[in-house]
Amino acid sequence: MNNIQTGRRLAVAQTDPTDRGELQVTVLSEQNAPVADAVVDISYTGDPENILEELRTDASGRTEAVELAAPPVEYSLQPSANMPYAEYTLRVTAPDYEPAVVSGAEVLSGEVSLQDVHLHRLAEGEGPDAIVIPEHVLYGSYPPKIAEAEIKPVNASGEIVLDAVVVPEYVIVHDGPPRDSSSADHYVRYRDYIKNVASSEIYATWPRETLIANILAIQSFTLNRIYTEWYRNKGYPFTITSSTAYDQKWSPGRNIFQSISDVVDEVFLSYLSRPNVRQPILTQYCDGQRTSCPNWLSQWGSADLGERNYDALAILRYYYGDSIYINIAEEVSGVPESYPGYVIKTGSSGAAVLKIQEQLNTISDSYPLIPKLTPDGIFGERTREAVRTFQSIFGLTQDGIVGPRTWYRIQEIYVAVTRLAENVV
Repeated sequence: MNNIQTGRRLAVAQTDPTDRGELQVTVLSEQNAPVADAVVDISYTGDPENILEELRTDASGRTEAVELAAPPVEYSLQPSANMPYAEYTLRVTAPDYEPAVVSGAEVLSGEVSLQDVHLHRLAEGEGPDAIVIPEHVLYGSYPPKIAEAEIKPVNASGEIVLDAVVVPEYVIVHDGPPRDSSSADHYVRYRDYIKNVASSEIYATWPRETLIANILAIQSFTLNRIYTEWYRNKGYPFTITSSTAYDQKWSPGRNIFQSISDVVDEVFLSYLSRPNVRQPILTQYCDGQRTSCPNWLSQWGSADLGERNYDALAILRYYYGDSIYINIAEEVSGVPESYPGYVIKTGSSGAAVLKIQEQLNTISDSYPLIPKLTPDGIFGERTREAVRTFQSIFGLTQDGIVGPRTWYRIQEIYVAVTRLAENVV
């Protein structure tokens, strides 16, 4: 980054703080166990020595959400030369762990920014871990997408190796262009990948229907790469890349936004289809300002349509045509139980309630704020309180009701803590 750009970023962060956003930090170990009593110092990225806030994590590894200065919301609602987010640097320390530094965590006006920080155990000779979050795609300079056919050919050679659309537990992200063998490959949970890409590609301040439309396009693009085994059929050992020229922007360790996370949790089973086409559509898109892309979704254009009260499907059809429709994946990998199809709440009983009680008990071993339950298959007040506490810890609506979002989040965390226990043993 040149000095002029660095100076401009500093100026935006410190001289234009007319609005406020929030930042909440979660500190985890390498094995994804919460780290309690970690200290998080927050400063402007352009002035890292000037500590603005000092936070401490609770038993679940989370800090309180703190208000921080952000540029005016208008900067993110229409194309502008002004940086629409403020950048903050976090320095995280905890006993028995190496310190970690995250530079460039983004805070948008009126939005909650969520930053996970992973700490490594002390090891002699190793310095602090450092994450540098690059500029947002809509603000920075990135290569435009190389156009591809939206439907990949199917032939007798077995190019398509899956016989159903499956939401995977993990994707393998190559952090660079496909032919760059020096770039690392990262195993990333599918939903975490989508949240990261969406937070990198669009602004969380946009209308909700615009967020949904863009996230469905991101998911459909990803599931096409998975369904067609696009890179593996070319001899590569990964699912997708972080290159905007070939795929979608993904940045290791970057913050995500609560509003984007909420939408992904609601629609992660969905993708885009056309009649008589089995594979998810490779839904390509561009910013629509610096790059023009006829017949693809325009990100800035979709924001305008959302402001004009178009719903998500109408936005998608505006760009991809009237034959596009929203489909649902047939299977979710890596979860012990699929959602039973009905809401579980106070007064519910049966096998699904029993399963939730048993899984919450296992999760509470790593997250002790969740009260222990007597697994009896009856959804009473204590089970409701355990669900509410779980929802609070993991950023879900705290209603004490297990709908699809809470169900799948419980499944995901249950799998994670079970694997953690196996590794410890």
